[in-house]
Amino acid sequence: MRTDHGIDTLLDLDGQIIDQGRGYWIKFEVWRVEVSPAVPHGIRYSLTLHEPYGTRILGYDNAHAVKPPKKFKYAGRILAHDHKHRHVSDKGVSYEFQDAAQLLADFFADVDRVLKEVESQ
Repeated sequence: MRTDHGIDTLLDLDGQIIDQGRGYWIKFEVWRVEVSPAVPHGIRYSLTLHEPYGTRILGYDNAHAVKPPKKFKYAGRILAHDHKHRHVSDKGVSYEFQDAAQLLADFFADVDRVLKEVESQ
């Protein structure tokens, strides 16, 4: 496994809350854990975008495994822990963690997309 130098950047963001304007905000929770098959990169994370009332409207995390769609019920038993929640009621869809820098880039791209959608409503 190659060294992911972006992990330190991600860990430095732990506890940060970043104002996005109009009451929207981003929260970072990141910490080291033992490397395991479920968490091969050795970090737990929760990157979330919240609306003015505090409800999460977008999130990337690896707090739990995501079950595959029912049509893939017998496709295998390895359940992804890295995933994203695309809206308030989304139970999560798999996210392929490549490295910490790509995680941050993907998260901020989705934040921009969601805030543009909100702005156009």
